[in-house]
Formats: sequence, structure tokens, C-alpha cells
Amino acid sequence: MLGESALEQQLAQTRAALREVGGAAAPRERVESVAEAAEGRIRVTLGTDGRVSAVDIDPRVLREGSEYLAAELRQAVNAALDGQDDGIAATEPMPDLAAMTATIERLQDQGLRQMREISQAVGETMRKLHGS
Repeated sequence: MLGESALEQQLAQTRAALREVGGAAAPRERVESVAEAAEGRIRVTLGTDGRVSAVDIDPRVLREGSEYLAAELRQAVNAALDGQDDGIAATEPMPDLAAMTATIERLQDQGLRQMREISQAVGETMRKLHGS
């Protein structure tokens, strides 16, 4: 069985390791997303930075009028944005390491407090037994 100071040292090392892992967690990267509209005559590309990197419009689309062009362009941009969301959602969800660390620290502190109380109670009981 570990002594109280050895247990506290182990808990401190565990906390430090959790903080290190939590700080090293890389943010999720976006993926390039390409979407088309107007039967493939409009193509929008979003880069990994989430910004529009290319818009390709077949000149024949211009014959359809500005309202049609605007609606189809909006559709292509929104589909490309949805494609980036899909790329991020496809990866495993990242646990909230900061919240986990805080919970573990709280539980560890409660456990140490309870261990001290138990040790004191056992010590008092032993003194009473030896004193009687």
C-alpha cells in the first residue's frame, strides 16, 4: 500500500501528464470542400482555411439571368460549407480534456481528504485499543 506522500506524488504526476496532453491536443483541421450547382456549371471550392479559394462559372449560366445565378451560387457555397462540416464531423469527437482534468483533480482531492480522515480514525482507534 502506498504511503500518503507517495500517493500525493503519483497524483501530482498524473495531473501534470493530463495537463500536458490537454495542451498538446491539436485543433481539428478543415478539409478542402468542392460543391457544384446549376447542373455542374457552377463550382465552388473552399480551402482548408474555410475561405473561398475558387469559383468557376460556365459562361452559359449567365444567360439564365442574375437571380438564377445568385440562387445557384448561394446553393454551391452552402453545399461547400456543408462539405467542410462533414469533413470535421467525420473524425472522432475530441473529448474535453480540460473538463476531464478538472473532474479528476476534484475526485483526487476528495479521495486524499477521505484517506486522511480514515487514517486518523484508524490511528485514534489503535491508540484507544492500546490505551485500554
